[in-house]
Amino acid sequence: MIFELNEEQLAVQEAARDFAQRELKPGVIERDRDMIYPSDQVKQMGELGFLGMMVSPEYGGGGMDSLSYVLAMEEISKIDNSCSVIMSVNNSLVCWGIETFGTEEQKNKYLPKLASGEWIGSFCLSEPEAGSDATSQRTTAIDKGDHYLLNGTKNWITNGSSSKLHLVVAQTNAELGHRGINVFIVEADWDGVAIGAKEDKLGIRSSDTHTIMYTDVKVPKENRIGEDGFGFKFAMKTLTGGRIGIAAQALGIAGGAYELALAYSKEREAFGKPISKHQAIAFKLADMATDIEAAKLMVYRAAWLKDQHMDYTAASAMAKLFASEAAMKHTVEAVQIHGGYGFVKEYHVERLMRDAKITQIYEGTSEVQRIVISRNILKGQLYLPIWKGSVESFS
Repeated sequence: MIFELNEEQLAVQEAARDFAQRELKPGVIERDRDMIYPSDQVKQMGELGFLGMMVSPEYGGGGMDSLSYVLAMEEISKIDNSCSVIMSVNNSLVCWGIETFGTEEQKNKYLPKLASGEWIGSFCLSEPEAGSDATSQRTTAIDKGDHYLLNGTKNWITNGSSSKLHLVVAQTNAELGHRGINVFIVEADWDGVAIGAKEDKLGIRSSDTHTIMYTDVKVPKENRIGEDGFGFKFAMKTLTGGRIGIAAQALGIAGGAYELALAYSKEREAFGKPISKHQAIAFKLADMATDIEAAKLMVYRAAWLKDQHMDYTAASAMAKLFASEAAMKHTVEAVQIHGGYGFVKEYHVERLMRDAKITQIYEGTSEVQRIVISRNILKGQLYLPIWKGSVESFS
C-alpha cells in the first residue's frame, strides 16, 4: 500500500492551502458575521480551477482525480466553509452528475460554464417533507409532449440565489413511486423560477441557502437527465460521491481547529508553563490528532476507491460519518482549549465549531450514513476491499 501523494496532488494541496490562507482568511470573520456572499473569492476559485476539478479537459475542466479534489477541499475547509460548500456542490453534485449521466449536448452546453465558474450550479433535492426521505417528492414535472411543466418547492438549496443552473429532482409519475422520479436541468432565469429569502444559519453563514419555488416552469424534454425514471438513481449515485466532498470538508474543519488549538496551547501559559505541557491539554491534542489521522485515511481511501472505479458506497458513508463526528467533537475541544478566547470570533474556532454541525446533516445525516453502512454490511459486501477472498474466509 502506497500512502505517498504524487507531485500533481502535492501541487494541488499547496495551491489550495496558499489560496485559503492568502485570499480566504482575510475577511472570513466579517463575511460570516454579516452573511456576505463571497463573490470575489468564488470568482477566484473558478479562475484557479477549483470549481471544475474533476471535469474532463474536453469540457473545460481540470481532469483531476477525486483525491486531488479532496485535498483541495480539505485545505479550503480549514479556513472558509462557505466557500468550500460552494465548491463541493459545483464539483461533486452538479458537474459530476452532468458529466457522468448527461447527454453529449448537455455536457457541451453546460459544463464549460460550470467548470470555469462563469456559472455556479445548485442541487435541488430537499423539500419541506422530503429531506432524508428522498422518495417523497412533492415537486412534479408533468409531461406536456415537447416539454415538462415543473411545479414545486425546494428547501435548503446551497447556491440558491447565486446559481445559474439547477438540477431539480421531481416526480413525473406518482403511481411508480421512486421509479417515477426524474431530474432536470433548469436555468435559473427561466419564467416561473422564484428565489426565497436567504436563510439565517448557525454556520456556513456566507454561503447562500434559499428556498426555490417553481411555478409552471417549462422544461424542454432534452433537459431531462437519463432515461425516464432515472432520477432517484441519479440522486443516490450523485450523493454517494458528494459525501466524499463533505467528508473532506469535515476533515478540513477538524484539522483547522486542531492546528489553531495546538498553536494556541504552545503560546498560552498557566501555572508557569505552556498549557500544552499540562496533561489535561496534551491528552486532548493527542485524541484530536488520532481521530483526524483516522478520518484522513478513511476520506482519502474513499476517494481512491472512486478513482479506481470500485464500489465506494459504504466507504464514502463511513468516511462522512466518522469525519463529521470528529469535526463536531474536536471543534468543541478546540474551543475548550482556547478557554474564554475560544468563545469570541477573533480566534476562529467558534466559527469552525458552528460550521462543523452541518457536516452531520447535509449530503445525508449521520443516521442515514449508518443506514447505508449497515445495509452494505448485511449484504455481506466488503467496504474496504484490500484483500482477495470473501468475508466467510476470514470467519
